[in-house]
Amino acid sequence: MTKTTKHFRTEVQQLLDLVIHSLYSNKEIFLRELISNASDAVDKARFESHLDKAILENDPEWKIKLIPDKEAGTLTIRDNGIGMGMEEVENNIGTIAQSGTKAFLQGLKEQNIKDHPEMIGQFGVGFYASFMAADKVTLVTRRAGDKTGGTRWESTGDGTYTIEECEKETRGTDVILHLKDEMKEFLDEWRLRSVVKKYSDYVQYPIVMDVTREEYPRGVDGKPIEGAEKIKKTEEETLNSMKAIWTRPKNEITEEEYHEFYNHISHDYGKPFRTIHYSAEGTSEFKALLFIPEHRPFDLFMPEHKKGVHLYVKRVFITDKCEHLLPEYLRFVKGVVDSSDLPLNVSREILQEDAQIRKIEKNLVGKILGTLTETKEKERDDYLKFYREFGPVLKEGIHFDHANREKIQELVLFESTATAAGEYVSLKEYVERMPEGQKEIYYITGNSRAMVENSPHLEICRKKGYEVLFLTDPIDEWVVQSMIEYGGKKLKSVLKGELEVETEAEKKEQEEKKKEAEKQYGDLLGLVKEKLGDRVKEVRLSGRLTDSACCLVADEYGMDANMERILKAMNQEVPESKRILELNPDHPITRIMQQLFDRDKGNKKLDDYCELLFDQALLTEGSPVRDPLRFTKLISELMVAEGKGIVGGE
Repeated sequence: MTKTTKHFRTEVQQLLDLVIHSLYSNKEIFLRELISNASDAVDKARFESHLDKAILENDPEWKIKLIPDKEAGTLTIRDNGIGMGMEEVENNIGTIAQSGTKAFLQGLKEQNIKDHPEMIGQFGVGFYASFMAADKVTLVTRRAGDKTGGTRWESTGDGTYTIEECEKETRGTDVILHLKDEMKEFLDEWRLRSVVKKYSDYVQYPIVMDVTREEYPRGVDGKPIEGAEKIKKTEEETLNSMKAIWTRPKNEITEEEYHEFYNHISHDYGKPFRTIHYSAEGTSEFKALLFIPEHRPFDLFMPEHKKGVHLYVKRVFITDKCEHLLPEYLRFVKGVVDSSDLPLNVSREILQEDAQIRKIEKNLVGKILGTLTETKEKERDDYLKFYREFGPVLKEGIHFDHANREKIQELVLFESTATAAGEYVSLKEYVERMPEGQKEIYYITGNSRAMVENSPHLEICRKKGYEVLFLTDPIDEWVVQSMIEYGGKKLKSVLKGELEVETEAEKKEQEEKKKEAEKQYGDLLGLVKEKLGDRVKEVRLSGRLTDSACCLVADEYGMDANMERILKAMNQEVPESKRILELNPDHPITRIMQQLFDRDKGNKKLDDYCELLFDQALLTEGSPVRDPLRFTKLISELMVAEGKGIVGGE
């Protein structure tokens, strides 16, 4: 058959331009694609050889060879796989010219390719990535077992290609890239090594290249003869390790091998906290090797932090940026997921957001949370070490992962009024030791234990013997918005709303006492509200204070001071919120103010006391006072007056 020139359909040039300029984020991807295609071809030949030994053609050693030729400016990717006949070349490489191309292009333009995964694989897009690097591509191939002749296909990507019969002694396919000038770096040994190491290190067949080295000749004893003139020696060298540890049975892998691979993939040279190695079968088949680190990386909370799970398809590296492979709150997990049937988009770089990915994610999350649960139940001390490192991140899942919220709630721990610094209580343990009569799970938010454990808002709970959880991580403010209850007990902030800690009998007794206090101090409360104006929403008597004079509380569903601070630190616009000033009816200062009020409602000292009470409440919640100079002046005046009273005055 003579050489025939054929024209692609008019849409093909558009598709080639799309492949070259749009589908891939970096040019080196072309080599990954061609090696992956070669690996697929070897897979097919290997499978068919079990049924037909003639496929082997006395060449049972499967391999993929890279042949750089600097003089000719070509890079050849050669495999001894299944190869193709002329009709297959037309159908497989030529499918790009089939009538579906127009619909394919339209789908890309409309950006709905994720809704049509069946389009993937219908086109030779991976092969056409060659034109990113080459201004001419030649393909020479022969079907394994068919020695009648080979096929030569060639194109410059200009919308036409030639096809003809040719001689080819060996089975398989040669893809010969006539490299563009700016892509000649891919003729350098170091560049080819780096791309193979990055993307194809775990391909199960040897990826080889002839490497020339200068060395001294060797004597009869096998040792180099120093001083002799060096000679050049060319040997075929394997570039990839082929050590896909995740494909091997667990009982054949040593702890040292696991640690070595963890060090390689995470760049953390310690030991992993836990190793999770398993194969998933059924509707979603994949292998996973995951590592939970012992220590938190320094950039864990930085926006540019990279997730640690790499995605492979048939041992070929695809991406380490698959956002849907693991949820954000498990971003500290390192490892590999390898799937053989995962649908990819045309560039193999951005995965489809389809049911298959979701199934893998669900499976991975279940395994990780299951491992952590088992550790917490059986090895508490080990779990505490993990939690001190990653607890704040894990808690994000309560807010963002509704499906696994209950599982994560069992894993979170908190310090509390009943624990020493650095010790924790789980929600389950909290509920189990709640005293009779306690109806809710009490918590307080703040930026540190030192701040919250001295808060006046805890006083009534301490008096009643009720434990209060300390929520001191910034994420806790969002956690409690989602974690409304646990074990049938509602979570209640001591910073918001009214606290109902009394039993029914105590409540009746308190009601009478409250009515008397409101009758006694009602007019004074009105005065304090008048003096403070719109700085407070309300002034009322407190049921939560036993020792302190006052405190500020938010409405039941309002924003507390800690949340305000967090949002402002994030440069968020925070609407002005007014809190409620609560006064302790049993505190001496309240009685003194009432006496001053009874004697003279216009006493200027009452103005000062109102200011001091409000500033005092601001300080105890961790907020700055509005006028520090006036505050310190009033404190000084009170100290002078008190001092004069003690020493007898002048």
